[in-house]
Amino acid sequence: MTKELYVPRGTTADAYYVLDIDPERAGWTHSSLRIVELGPGGTHTFTTGDSEWIVLPLSGGCTVRIKDGAEEAEFPLLGRESVFAGVSDFAYMPRDARVQIASGVGGRFALAGAKCERRLPARYGPAPEVPVEDRGSGNCARQVRNFASADAFDCDRLIAVEVVTPGGNWSSYPPHKHDEHRPGEESELEEIYYFEIDGPNGFGYQRVFPSREGGSDVLAEVRTGDAVLVPDGWHGPSIAQPGHTMYYLNVMAGPGKDREWRICFHPDHVDSTDNTASTKGYR
Repeated sequence: MTKELYVPRGTTADAYYVLDIDPERAGWTHSSLRIVELGPGGTHTFTTGDSEWIVLPLSGGCTVRIKDGAEEAEFPLLGRESVFAGVSDFAYMPRDARVQIASGVGGRFALAGAKCERRLPARYGPAPEVPVEDRGSGNCARQVRNFASADAFDCDRLIAVEVVTPGGNWSSYPPHKHDEHRPGEESELEEIYYFEIDGPNGFGYQRVFPSREGGSDVLAEVRTGDAVLVPDGWHGPSIAQPGHTMYYLNVMAGPGKDREWRICFHPDHVDSTDNTASTKGYR
Protein backbone atom coordinates (compact mmCIF):
# COMPACT_ATOMS: atom_id res chain seq x y z
CA MET A 1 0.00 0.00 0.00
CA THR A 2 1.06 3.61 -0.53
CA LYS A 3 -0.05 6.78 1.14
CA GLU A 4 2.33 8.97 -0.88
CA LEU A 5 0.62 11.99 -2.43
CA TYR A 6 2.38 11.59 -5.78
CA VAL A 7 1.43 8.32 -7.49
CA PRO A 8 3.61 7.69 -10.58
CA ARG A 9 2.16 5.67 -13.43
CA GLY A 10 2.28 1.94 -12.79
CA THR A 11 2.99 2.05 -9.06
CA THR A 12 -0.54 0.90 -8.15
CA ALA A 13 -1.09 -1.36 -11.18
CA ASP A 14 -2.43 -4.87 -10.67
CA ALA A 15 -3.88 -7.68 -12.79
CA TYR A 16 -6.96 -5.62 -13.63
CA TYR A 17 -6.08 -1.91 -13.50
CA VAL A 18 -3.20 0.29 -14.62
CA LEU A 19 -4.17 2.66 -11.79
CA ASP A 20 -6.01 1.55 -8.67
CA ILE A 21 -6.57 4.04 -5.84
CA ASP A 22 -9.09 3.10 -3.16
CA PRO A 23 -9.74 4.63 0.28
CA GLU A 24 -7.55 2.08 2.07
CA ARG A 25 -4.61 2.65 -0.25
CA ALA A 26 -5.01 6.44 -0.07
CA GLY A 27 -5.44 6.46 3.70
CA TRP A 28 -8.82 8.17 3.64
CA THR A 29 -12.51 7.21 3.65
CA HIS A 30 -14.42 7.87 0.42
CA SER A 31 -12.76 8.63 -2.96
CA SER A 32 -11.59 6.00 -5.49
CA LEU A 33 -10.23 5.93 -9.02
CA ARG A 34 -9.40 3.00 -11.28
CA ILE A 35 -8.15 2.99 -14.88
CA VAL A 36 -8.76 -0.15 -16.93
CA GLU A 37 -7.26 -0.82 -20.36
CA LEU A 38 -9.02 -3.24 -22.73
CA GLY A 39 -7.80 -4.67 -26.01
CA PRO A 40 -10.18 -5.14 -28.97
CA GLY A 41 -12.99 -7.44 -27.86
CA GLY A 42 -11.88 -7.16 -24.23
CA THR A 43 -14.16 -7.24 -21.18
CA HIS A 44 -13.84 -6.36 -17.51
CA THR A 45 -16.29 -7.31 -14.78
CA PHE A 46 -16.42 -5.84 -11.29
CA THR A 47 -18.79 -5.49 -8.35
CA THR A 48 -19.56 -2.01 -7.11
CA GLY A 49 -19.69 -3.00 -3.43
CA ASP A 50 -20.38 -0.12 -1.07
CA SER A 51 -19.48 2.54 -3.68
CA GLU A 52 -21.14 4.30 -6.59
CA TRP A 53 -19.13 4.48 -9.83
CA ILE A 54 -19.06 6.40 -13.09
CA VAL A 55 -17.59 4.65 -16.14
CA LEU A 56 -15.94 7.36 -18.25
CA PRO A 57 -14.19 6.55 -21.56
CA LEU A 58 -10.77 8.16 -21.81
CA SER A 59 -10.17 6.66 -25.25
CA GLY A 60 -12.37 4.31 -27.24
CA GLY A 61 -15.96 3.24 -26.70
CA CYS A 62 -17.62 0.44 -24.80
CA THR A 63 -20.87 -1.08 -23.61
CA VAL A 64 -21.59 -1.04 -19.89
CA ARG A 65 -23.92 -3.74 -18.58
CA ILE A 66 -25.33 -3.89 -15.08
CA LYS A 67 -27.01 -6.82 -13.39
CA ASP A 68 -28.92 -6.24 -10.18
CA GLY A 69 -30.84 -9.36 -9.20
CA ALA A 70 -33.48 -9.89 -11.85
CA GLU A 71 -32.95 -6.39 -13.30
CA GLU A 72 -30.49 -5.83 -16.14
CA ALA A 73 -29.58 -2.73 -18.15
CA GLU A 74 -27.18 -1.90 -20.97
CA PHE A 75 -25.57 1.45 -21.84
CA PRO A 76 -23.60 1.76 -25.10
CA LEU A 77 -20.97 4.52 -24.76
CA LEU A 78 -19.67 6.16 -27.93
CA GLY A 79 -16.62 7.42 -26.05
CA ARG A 80 -13.95 9.45 -27.83
CA GLU A 81 -10.59 9.18 -29.55
CA SER A 82 -8.76 10.73 -26.60
CA VAL A 83 -9.39 13.06 -23.66
CA PHE A 84 -8.20 15.91 -25.89
CA ALA A 85 -10.83 15.20 -28.58
CA GLY A 86 -13.78 16.52 -26.55
CA VAL A 87 -16.44 15.55 -24.06
CA SER A 88 -17.48 11.90 -23.65
CA ASP A 89 -20.71 10.25 -22.67
CA PHE A 90 -20.61 8.12 -19.49
CA ALA A 91 -22.58 5.67 -17.36
CA TYR A 92 -23.47 5.82 -13.65
CA MET A 93 -23.43 2.53 -11.75
CA PRO A 94 -25.01 2.24 -8.26
CA ARG A 95 -23.64 0.42 -5.23
CA ASP A 96 -24.36 -3.30 -4.66
CA ALA A 97 -24.36 -4.31 -8.33
CA ARG A 98 -22.36 -6.39 -10.81
CA VAL A 99 -21.02 -4.49 -13.83
CA GLN A 100 -19.39 -5.54 -17.10
CA ILE A 101 -17.47 -3.26 -19.46
CA ALA A 102 -17.08 -4.66 -22.99
CA SER A 103 -15.21 -2.91 -25.80
CA GLY A 104 -15.21 -4.05 -29.41
CA VAL A 105 -12.44 -1.67 -30.48
CA GLY A 106 -10.59 -1.55 -27.17
CA GLY A 107 -9.77 1.50 -25.13
CA ARG A 108 -8.96 3.02 -21.77
CA PHE A 109 -11.71 3.67 -19.24
CA ALA A 110 -11.81 5.52 -15.93
CA LEU A 111 -13.88 4.24 -13.01
CA ALA A 112 -14.48 7.18 -10.68
CA GLY A 113 -15.96 6.02 -7.38
CA ALA A 114 -17.08 7.07 -3.93
CA LYS A 115 -18.30 5.16 -0.91
CA CYS A 116 -21.95 6.03 -0.43
CA GLU A 117 -25.12 5.29 1.49
CA ARG A 118 -27.98 5.76 -0.98
CA ARG A 119 -28.52 3.44 -3.92
CA LEU A 120 -29.48 5.50 -6.97
CA PRO A 121 -30.61 4.07 -10.33
CA ALA A 122 -28.15 3.22 -13.10
CA ARG A 123 -28.18 5.98 -15.73
CA TYR A 124 -26.65 7.15 -19.00
CA GLY A 125 -24.97 10.56 -19.23
CA PRO A 126 -25.14 11.97 -22.78
CA ALA A 127 -22.15 14.00 -23.96
CA PRO A 128 -24.28 16.92 -25.28
CA GLU A 129 -25.70 17.43 -21.79
CA VAL A 130 -22.30 17.87 -20.12
CA PRO A 131 -21.89 21.54 -19.07
CA VAL A 132 -18.65 22.92 -20.51
CA GLU A 133 -17.19 26.17 -19.21
CA ASP A 134 -14.30 28.35 -20.30
CA ARG A 135 -12.70 29.69 -17.14
CA GLY A 136 -10.11 32.40 -16.65
CA SER A 137 -8.30 34.33 -19.36
CA GLY A 138 -4.78 34.83 -20.65
CA ASN A 139 -2.36 32.33 -19.11
CA CYS A 140 -5.04 31.20 -16.63
CA ALA A 141 -7.52 30.14 -19.33
CA ARG A 142 -8.76 26.52 -19.24
CA GLN A 143 -11.81 24.42 -20.13
CA VAL A 144 -13.88 22.69 -17.44
CA ARG A 145 -16.14 19.74 -18.29
CA ASN A 146 -18.60 19.42 -15.40
CA PHE A 147 -19.93 15.96 -16.27
CA ALA A 148 -20.59 14.98 -12.64
CA SER A 149 -20.29 18.21 -10.73
CA ALA A 150 -22.55 18.64 -7.71
CA ASP A 151 -25.06 20.75 -9.66
CA ALA A 152 -24.91 18.90 -13.02
CA PHE A 153 -25.48 15.18 -12.33
CA ASP A 154 -27.10 13.41 -9.40
CA CYS A 155 -24.91 11.14 -7.27
CA ASP A 156 -24.98 10.32 -3.58
CA ARG A 157 -21.38 11.33 -2.74
CA LEU A 158 -19.32 11.38 -5.93
CA ILE A 159 -18.22 14.63 -7.59
CA ALA A 160 -16.10 14.45 -10.75
CA VAL A 161 -15.01 16.92 -13.44
CA GLU A 162 -12.45 17.13 -16.24
CA VAL A 163 -10.13 20.08 -16.88
CA VAL A 164 -8.16 20.82 -20.05
CA THR A 165 -5.35 23.38 -19.71
CA PRO A 166 -3.57 24.75 -22.82
CA GLY A 167 0.22 24.43 -22.94
CA GLY A 168 1.96 27.11 -20.91
CA ASN A 169 -1.12 27.93 -18.83
CA TRP A 170 -1.98 27.58 -15.14
CA SER A 171 -5.18 26.06 -13.82
CA SER A 172 -6.48 25.06 -10.40
CA TYR A 173 -5.61 28.63 -9.52
CA PRO A 174 -5.75 30.55 -7.18
CA PRO A 175 -4.68 27.85 -4.71
CA HIS A 176 -7.69 26.64 -2.77
CA LYS A 177 -8.68 24.05 -0.19
CA HIS A 178 -11.66 21.98 0.92
CA ASP A 179 -10.46 20.15 4.02
CA GLU A 180 -12.79 21.55 6.70
CA HIS A 181 -16.52 21.36 7.29
CA ARG A 182 -17.67 24.98 7.59
CA PRO A 183 -21.37 25.21 6.69
CA GLY A 184 -22.02 27.54 3.79
CA GLU A 185 -18.31 28.25 3.27
CA GLU A 186 -16.24 25.08 2.86
CA SER A 187 -16.90 21.35 2.46
CA GLU A 188 -14.57 18.50 3.42
CA LEU A 189 -13.59 16.54 0.30
CA GLU A 190 -10.84 14.06 -0.53
CA GLU A 191 -9.56 14.61 -4.07
CA ILE A 192 -7.69 12.67 -6.75
CA TYR A 193 -6.01 14.34 -9.74
CA TYR A 194 -5.37 11.98 -12.68
CA PHE A 195 -3.23 13.43 -15.50
CA GLU A 196 -2.72 12.99 -19.23
CA ILE A 197 -0.41 15.22 -21.27
CA ASP A 198 -0.80 15.71 -25.02
CA GLY A 199 2.19 14.79 -27.16
CA PRO A 200 5.31 12.71 -26.54
CA ASN A 201 7.49 13.57 -23.54
CA GLY A 202 5.01 16.15 -22.27
CA PHE A 203 4.80 16.97 -18.57
CA GLY A 204 3.28 19.36 -16.07
CA TYR A 205 3.55 20.33 -12.42
CA GLN A 206 1.13 20.00 -9.52
CA ARG A 207 1.49 21.79 -6.20
CA VAL A 208 -0.11 20.90 -2.85
CA PHE A 209 0.98 22.76 0.29
CA PRO A 210 -0.06 22.76 3.94
CA SER A 211 -3.14 24.51 5.27
CA ARG A 212 -2.25 23.38 8.80
CA GLU A 213 0.82 22.26 10.70
CA GLY A 214 2.05 18.93 9.37
CA GLY A 215 -0.34 19.07 6.41
CA SER A 216 0.09 17.74 2.87
CA ASP A 217 3.07 19.11 0.93
CA VAL A 218 4.18 18.05 -2.55
CA LEU A 219 5.49 19.54 -5.79
CA ALA A 220 5.29 16.84 -8.46
CA GLU A 221 6.32 16.67 -12.10
CA VAL A 222 3.40 14.78 -13.65
CA ARG A 223 3.14 12.85 -16.89
CA THR A 224 0.45 10.77 -18.57
CA GLY A 225 -0.90 8.14 -16.19
CA ASP A 226 0.30 9.84 -13.00
CA ALA A 227 -1.98 10.85 -10.14
CA VAL A 228 -1.77 13.17 -7.15
CA LEU A 229 -3.78 12.68 -3.95
CA VAL A 230 -5.13 15.66 -2.02
CA PRO A 231 -6.35 14.58 1.42
CA ASP A 232 -5.98 18.14 2.74
CA GLY A 233 -4.14 21.37 2.08
CA TRP A 234 -4.02 24.17 -0.44
CA HIS A 235 -3.75 22.81 -3.98
CA GLY A 236 -2.81 24.61 -7.16
CA PRO A 237 -1.51 25.65 -9.46
CA SER A 238 -1.57 22.89 -12.06
CA ILE A 239 0.94 23.99 -14.69
CA ALA A 240 1.07 22.74 -18.30
CA GLN A 241 4.35 22.57 -20.20
CA PRO A 242 4.42 25.03 -23.15
CA GLY A 243 3.35 23.25 -26.32
CA HIS A 244 1.67 20.37 -24.44
CA THR A 245 -1.97 20.52 -23.39
CA MET A 246 -2.66 19.11 -19.92
CA TYR A 247 -5.74 17.09 -19.00
CA TYR A 248 -6.76 16.06 -15.51
CA LEU A 249 -9.70 14.19 -14.08
CA ASN A 250 -10.74 15.28 -10.58
CA VAL A 251 -12.54 12.77 -8.36
CA MET A 252 -13.91 14.03 -5.03
CA ALA A 253 -16.03 12.77 -2.14
CA GLY A 254 -16.23 13.35 1.58
CA PRO A 255 -18.04 12.68 4.84
CA GLY A 256 -20.41 15.66 4.82
CA LYS A 257 -24.13 14.92 4.83
CA ASP A 258 -24.63 17.22 1.83
CA ARG A 259 -23.02 16.62 -1.55
CA GLU A 260 -21.56 20.04 -2.25
CA TRP A 261 -18.37 21.59 -3.49
CA ARG A 262 -17.44 24.62 -1.43
CA ILE A 263 -13.87 25.87 -1.41
CA CYS A 264 -11.72 28.45 0.30
CA PHE A 265 -9.22 30.44 -1.78
CA HIS A 266 -5.75 31.19 -0.45
CA PRO A 267 -5.92 34.82 0.70
CA ASP A 268 -2.44 35.66 -0.60
CA HIS A 269 -3.40 34.79 -4.19
CA VAL A 270 -7.08 35.54 -4.66
CA ASP A 271 -6.45 39.02 -6.14
CA SER A 272 -3.71 37.92 -8.53
CA THR A 273 -6.07 36.47 -11.15
CA ASP A 274 -9.31 37.45 -12.86
CA ASN A 275 -11.16 34.56 -11.22
CA THR A 276 -13.89 35.64 -8.85
CA ALA A 277 -14.51 34.18 -5.40
CA SER A 278 -17.38 32.16 -6.82
CA THR A 279 -16.84 28.39 -6.78
CA LYS A 280 -19.21 27.80 -9.70
CA GLY A 281 -17.28 25.81 -12.29
CA TYR A 282 -13.92 26.69 -10.74
CA ARG A 283 -10.99 24.29 -11.12
